[in-house]
Amino acid sequence: MAATGYSGRRSAAERDAITIEIGYALVSGFVVALAVIGVVIAGPLLAFDPPRAVVSALKVTGVSLAAVAFVVRVATVLWKFHDRRPGASQPSQPGRTRPDS
Repeated sequence: MAATGYSGRRSAAERDAITIEIGYALVSGFVVALAVIGVVIAGPLLAFDPPRAVVSALKVTGVSLAAVAFVVRVATVLWKFHDRRPGASQPSQPGRTRPDS
């Protein structure tokens, strides 16, 4: 079993939360990638009638940017989940100067 740094083995609820978060990260990454493809490739192709060389350049650029957007979205979602998990350090509370305040 996988062990965490804060409480030993993961509970079924923690494993379910991780699974759901991974699924959400993948689906939202796919949606972001599709949006990038729509903006970079489909938008100009529907609005203009570009030559073949421009179409090829749009396709390469659109697919490359979509891949980068997918990876960035998945990494961002999973990183934020990692920071929100139980046992993660909490951000400081501005304005509080004493631990007992």
